[in-house]
Amino acid sequence: MVQNATSHDHFTYTYALKACCLLKAVEKGHKIHAHCLKSGYTSDIFILNSLIHLYYESNDILSARRVFDMINVPNVVSWTSILSGLVKCGCEEEAVMVFGSMDVRPTTVTLVSVLSACSRLRALKYGKSVHGYYLRNFSYDNNIVDNAVLNLYGACGCCVSLRNVFDRMPNRDVVSWTTMVGGYVMGGCYEEAIEIFGMMVQGGEVDPNEATLVNVLSACSSLGVLSLGRWVHSFIDKRGDLLVDSHVGNSLVNMYAKCGDVGMALKVFNELKCKDLVSWSIIIRGMAMNGYAKQVMQLFSLMLCHGIAPDGVLFVGLLSACSHVGLVDKGLMYFKAMKDVYRISPEMEHYACMVDIYGRTGLFDKVETFIKGIPMVPDGVIWGALANACKLHGDEKVLERISRSLLKTTGAGAGTYALISNILIGEKGGILLEAESGDFLGKHGGLVPYSWSAPRSMLSHRTLDLTMSSAEEEYYGIDDEEEFESDEGE
Repeated sequence: MVQNATSHDHFTYTYALKACCLLKAVEKGHKIHAHCLKSGYTSDIFILNSLIHLYYESNDILSARRVFDMINVPNVVSWTSILSGLVKCGCEEEAVMVFGSMDVRPTTVTLVSVLSACSRLRALKYGKSVHGYYLRNFSYDNNIVDNAVLNLYGACGCCVSLRNVFDRMPNRDVVSWTTMVGGYVMGGCYEEAIEIFGMMVQGGEVDPNEATLVNVLSACSSLGVLSLGRWVHSFIDKRGDLLVDSHVGNSLVNMYAKCGDVGMALKVFNELKCKDLVSWSIIIRGMAMNGYAKQVMQLFSLMLCHGIAPDGVLFVGLLSACSHVGLVDKGLMYFKAMKDVYRISPEMEHYACMVDIYGRTGLFDKVETFIKGIPMVPDGVIWGALANACKLHGDEKVLERISRSLLKTTGAGAGTYALISNILIGEKGGILLEAESGDFLGKHGGLVPYSWSAPRSMLSHRTLDLTMSSAEEEYYGIDDEEEFESDEGE
């Protein structure tokens, strides 16, 4: 067919590229792209749009962007494809910039993509502007867009706006309810998340799915209220069509462990038919959290017998268990095995665990030597662990050395400075408040919150009216006072 020039046209290439995309046949797609170039189809927008889709589906966003740049006059499909591709490949900031550069009217699919980017960036102001554009320019309700708006406000911690938008949705599906529960969890409104789940169950509008249950179990874990977690577990058992396995099973294990019911955590874990690395990590960290160091090590050995290789997250659980009971040699052994046997590069959390292990046992000479050997600038977790150890053992000399080191570094956050200052005040009756503690607070007193300002100039783009009227804000209860802190400081 390819050899006969009259037997194919741009439709042939378009469908062939779509087939490659569905089959994940990237190499074949490259060959078809080459045939397109040889055949002179270098400016056909249908083929170019198909190529953009092919490349971003294979996570080759650079090739997708090069194809997009070849289009003289991109249509809405071109813009939406490249925007969706950027979001899929983790280039959210560039996606928002592309959206601001559009010179055609976006579709609801376009809006869903840019709202997703805003959610990941916690760019509330810009996301709210996109919401306003949607309200003003689309006369019909679209559940997918509404769910994306819910996700935005949930991700940004705007629980009031989240609820107001949810209450005004004419058609709510299971995604809407799940996003609502998850949004409350992300915003720290755990009791409200459980309340919404209760409304969902009692109202019968839709049935909860696995994602809903994972979110509500996360709320129960965060609250630490065992009775609520048991209620959710009983609901799962009564449903019959929900298997306590995979994500739901792991969430149940996590909930019971965080609520202190280690027996039930082990029971649910043992009943899991398929125990993956996440399952083992959860039970090991849960047992470590509750002080069962011996059982943690037994579980680790059992996991290795099942042929599952550990990751960095699991080693945090192991090191934490050693820290709780002061097993310095065991902790050091696991730390070395992580690096030398499993080739896992230690992260700050691993170093903090080792600092805690040394510090809790009062080995301050070793811990200071260990900190000096850390190949990255120690952050607040490291200094906080050491400061707590100093407070535990009443070692004022080390504490004062920490305070002097902190004044010379930028590696710690404001919370760590506050912690050190509070310890100094507590140890010396407030005498150092002005001299030393004041230096800590003064050093970080001028810090401004993180501000994502890249797309700010786009708010006045001549092609899109990205503003929300005061009437719309009042109707949806979207108040600037509730905005996520990443948008402050402008």
